Amino acid sequence: MPGPEYVNRAAIAKRGGKMHKEGGPMNSPNAILKPAGDDLPGKPESSAARTSFLWVVIGLALVVIPAFYFLRRLNRLELQVAALGKQVEQTNQSLRQIAEKSDVALRHASQAETNAQQAAQLRDRAEKAQATSEEEAEVAKQQAQTARNDATLAQQKAEEYRKQREEELNRLQTALSQIADTRRTAMGLVMTLGSKSIRFDFDKSDVRPENREVLSRIAGVLIALKGYSIYVYGYTDDIGTQEYNLKLSQRRAQAVRDYLVQAGLDPNIISNKGFGKSDPRVRGEGPDARAINRRVEIGIVDSRLRFDELPPLGK
Repeated sequence: MPGPEYVNRAAIAKRGGKMHKEGGPMNSPNAILKPAGDDLPGKPESSAARTSFLWVVIGLALVVIPAFYFLRRLNRLELQVAALGKQVEQTNQSLRQIAEKSDVALRHASQAETNAQQAAQLRDRAEKAQATSEEEAEVAKQQAQTARNDATLAQQKAEEYRKQREEELNRLQTALSQIADTRRTAMGLVMTLGSKSIRFDFDKSDVRPENREVLSRIAGVLIALKGYSIYVYGYTDDIGTQEYNLKLSQRRAQAVRDYLVQAGLDPNIISNKGFGKSDPRVRGEGPDARAINRRVEIGIVDSRLRFDELPPLGK
């Protein structure tokens, strides 16, 4: 293919021939010194190529530069995504920890609720028990107050009864003292039927005829009593054995009891017992002392008192 210089020379030669034909000078200096490229027929093609190349470069620049910025932004996004991934992982781990703590808190809350329910049940039971205790305490208080009132009333009645009995015993003591030696004891009254009122013959238990009047007078006083029990005790002197005297004293007490019953006293309120030569009223072995110790004692005791076995009335 011919080069540019060859082309230019051919073009010049062609133009010179043309100018010669038209009457222009062929060898004009202006024509020789004028740049050859100004009238070359291939110049527009070269300019278009450069323009195309420029547009290609501009197009590439328009593609590469955004691509570069896109890649940089993509790299940044990848870094941000990686950071976000770590944050998400940390967040997930935190969420797992929170979930575990929430489970523990829920278990604690459930246990606390169960404990609260149990505590409420216990509180309800305690309140019911307290209410029951208060009711029972109130009932017990009322019962105690009733018992105190009853005790006070009973004490008042007992005091009234004691005063009545005291007056009766005083009157009875006054009446019986006119018949025989009568004294007050803790249990009531004791009449001593000794040698001055009733005399028993030695080793005898029969009531002598002259002593029956005394027993009749005693029965007349005692027959009007109500609420009393009568005890007849027999005694002997110190002559003889204890066994023999015990039987003799029993017979003497029995003889007095039988006479009182015959005089009209209720046999259910009269009992008798012999004590032999024990519990003498006076010490000594003389006739006077022995006569005093041979005796029968009659005790008058309130029948509301209960005694399994009464001691000697003189005590």
